[in-house]
Amino acid sequence: MATQTKFISLKTKIPGPKSQAVLERLDRATPRAVSVYAPVVIDYAHGSLLTDIDGNTFIDLTGGVGVLNVGHTHDRVKAALHEQVDRFLHTDFTVVPYESYVRLAERLNAHFPGGGPATTAFFNSGAEAVENAIKIARAYTKRKGILAFERAFHGRTLMAMTLTSKVHPYKAGMGPYAPEVYRAPYPYPYRCEYAGGDPHHECNERCYAAIEKALMLQVAPEDLAAVIVEPVQGEGGFVVPPKSFLPWLREFTDKYGILLIVDEVQTGFGRTGTFFATEQAGIRPDLLAMAKSIADGVPLSGVMGRPEVMDGPEDSQIGGTYVGNPLATAAGNAVLDVFEEENLLEQAKRQGEHLMARLTAMQKKHPVIGEVRGLGAMVAIELVKDPVTKEPAAAETDKALHRLIEQGVLLLKSGIYGNVMRFLAPLNTPLDMLDEALDILDKTLEEVRG
Repeated sequence: MATQTKFISLKTKIPGPKSQAVLERLDRATPRAVSVYAPVVIDYAHGSLLTDIDGNTFIDLTGGVGVLNVGHTHDRVKAALHEQVDRFLHTDFTVVPYESYVRLAERLNAHFPGGGPATTAFFNSGAEAVENAIKIARAYTKRKGILAFERAFHGRTLMAMTLTSKVHPYKAGMGPYAPEVYRAPYPYPYRCEYAGGDPHHECNERCYAAIEKALMLQVAPEDLAAVIVEPVQGEGGFVVPPKSFLPWLREFTDKYGILLIVDEVQTGFGRTGTFFATEQAGIRPDLLAMAKSIADGVPLSGVMGRPEVMDGPEDSQIGGTYVGNPLATAAGNAVLDVFEEENLLEQAKRQGEHLMARLTAMQKKHPVIGEVRGLGAMVAIELVKDPVTKEPAAAETDKALHRLIEQGVLLLKSGIYGNVMRFLAPLNTPLDMLDEALDILDKTLEEVRG
């Protein structure tokens, strides 16, 4: 018997006939690299609900891969975009500037972790923000080396792809890569190679020692311009490091005069319960890359940092034709309005607590859930074949995710083994809507185990 639902409404099998027809056209019109995950073609969406062209309504827990922290088509953002369309669409900010760019930079600078003065430059995508953060760091330090971490994801352009650790599907056959990039371990308490039987305390000390050793075997610290790190790894599996990790890394970089770049593309804009995740570490980075939920789906990214560091490049060494375009900055300012008016940070904390409680209860019923982890509303479950051996359950994860789509729930995976389910619902998703999706997940995990 079908589950009674309040928010999900399925009128056809998934995919429906209209979606299937478009997907067949997609196969003929686009290259295979442009593959799609959900076999549904969107018609419209609002909040946390998405309706396809066959009239099926889904609960969207993907948030456009973390882009929609304020939800689909938020009224505030729609109004700002409509107003901007009637005024002007493009000038190139460096040719004829506009106030919305300046206002958005000012408002974001006030959120710089650790406080103190900051300046911001805007770009188009997360990868562009990362690329430009590296350029800024090199220009300021006059050094070339960059240290990144295992399981990191920073984008798919040349430098960003080089920094990215996950080989398949992002890097295989795409070399040669950018030079002067080095790699070190990132603390992963659930699978720590250095734990020695203790999944937390020893992981800290031994992993940090391994980072230093890896660095010393590859490059002289005084030749490093920057270390780039995700406060919580996103594509790498929503890996939450020990609380001491970022403070230790800040001390380490200060010791050698290395800049610290935090990649907050996925963790930023309230996802972890604070505006930026770095705030919870109590440190001040040198540079911060941001994107995704900055403008509720309109392409926009930015690099924020200490003014003296941001002034490292010469005139016109960073920029681009469309960066900080008027539609995006209008949307960005509207997003900040939503955060202030709807107290989204508190909603993120409540959502995270709710997810952790529900998923922890599920873990007791379903041995396939090896770990429940998260920070704020950035929550995930790692699926394993056996809770003792921790063998990744990639096939079971795929089966569960596809079964969820068939029942009206959109959810994504991550992790180097493809066995982590990650929750990226809009932060203002009603809890009863979240519960409807979680109830279906609970039953689906039972099916997968069976």
